[in-house]
Amino acid sequence: MSSPALEVLNEKRCFGGVQGFYRYASKACGGPIRFGVFRPDRRGRVPALLFLAGLTCTEETFAIKAGAQRVAAELGLALVTPDTSPRDTGLAGATGDWEFGEGAGFWLDATQAPYAGCFAMESVVTRELPLLLADHFGIDLARLGLSGHSMGGHGALTLALRHPGLFRSLSAFAPIAAPMQVPWGHKAFPRYLGDNQNAWRAHDATALIEDGHRFAGTILIDQGADDAFLAEQLRPDLFHAACEAANQPLQLRLQAGYDHSYWFIQSFIEEHLRFHAGILQRKHSLT
Repeated sequence: MSSPALEVLNEKRCFGGVQGFYRYASKACGGPIRFGVFRPDRRGRVPALLFLAGLTCTEETFAIKAGAQRVAAELGLALVTPDTSPRDTGLAGATGDWEFGEGAGFWLDATQAPYAGCFAMESVVTRELPLLLADHFGIDLARLGLSGHSMGGHGALTLALRHPGLFRSLSAFAPIAAPMQVPWGHKAFPRYLGDNQNAWRAHDATALIEDGHRFAGTILIDQGADDAFLAEQLRPDLFHAACEAANQPLQLRLQAGYDHSYWFIQSFIEEHLRFHAGILQRKHSLT
């Protein structure tokens, strides 16, 4: 299967490689989707870490704020940053609320009108982007890692659990780890997925673990202890309990003094990049 045509929006030299931003016509979303790629200056195919951003963010947020390119260049690791939703959809209710709609796609494929067929970021990340990355950027699809922050941490956990074998390494920063049980999920899930909570369970990392899904490796999560959203919206304690009961390897690190911001991500992104590279630079076996 061939990938769609690619439009180059911007490319700049960065730590010997290229940081670029691009757009393509998404079949899943029925319109344009933007994404960023940092391609290190390495010959041949390279491993890649996909980073899913949080509420209100774009394909530029992580690339500009995280300061990840220097270490990624050293490690020979590409960085991929999809936008958090389609844009300029014209759909009723898709704008005007930072917790839902444009900028808040929740990394799933909506099933409810009017969002079905437009808000389909799961298909973007798991089906469409890999083809583009292989065809246009020399990415080795046998060596993909996945990470994310907040809503994007939710996306990283759920997509890796829902698509076993697609991603070889997995981490998250302050993920929405049990969206069925917090206000952000209660706002988004009915509108994207309907009122049947069985459908919600398929997009809730804690519920996925409880229902038998596993990741073939250790999951790394960093969480700021001073995060204002920790108790009400994130609930990594519930994910930890589910993983412990299921014998799913998890390294959950509560970082004293850190909040939900990109200052927190900047502080620990190097450790996450080295964690992913240590896995992705091995031979292609998932064992």
